[in-house]
Amino acid sequence: MIERAIARLRDEGGIEERALKEGQLAPDVALPDVGGRRIRLRDMWRNGPLVLVFYRGAWCPYCSLQLRAWQGQLDVLRGFGASLVAISPQTPDHSMSTAQKNALGFTVLSDSALEAAEAFKIDFTLPPELIDLYGRLGNELPVLNGNGRWALPMTATYLIDTRGQIVYSHVDADYRERAEPAAVLSRLESIAR
Repeated sequence: MIERAIARLRDEGGIEERALKEGQLAPDVALPDVGGRRIRLRDMWRNGPLVLVFYRGAWCPYCSLQLRAWQGQLDVLRGFGASLVAISPQTPDHSMSTAQKNALGFTVLSDSALEAAEAFKIDFTLPPELIDLYGRLGNELPVLNGNGRWALPMTATYLIDTRGQIVYSHVDADYRERAEPAAVLSRLESIAR
């Protein structure tokens, strides 16, 4: 069922093709952090390169693994003058529990309205069979995300330079496929020279 849903997103939805890619300007959105304070992405990338990670939520084990992997790279990122932001559609309270559970030392933002996901063109509505499956597993996304929608961002990683240009992107309809931090760090090293 999951394989069919991924194939449908790729083939019928063309979702990977419509997502923002390298060479395009990143949209500037302002989202609440875990304390409810609104953070502008533009303000972050103006201070140095920004690694932006879209994840599905705390209920996703692949997401937790990815966030912990990035936590292990914070010193390297900071050595390049870069910052890291993780964005999910969870409410700020649920984002706070993700940050605490995974002992994250970077900014976690809430995109409940899917404003950032839509701006990066990576949002999608789950097909009926996945809505049923996730519901049976207790992952009531309309409640966890506080928006009444069965919608998510595709998992995506972007590297944005200080001009707001996307210099690296990894977007995949298969939520199990994530950008390796080493690939992003290699690209970051090349723009830091």
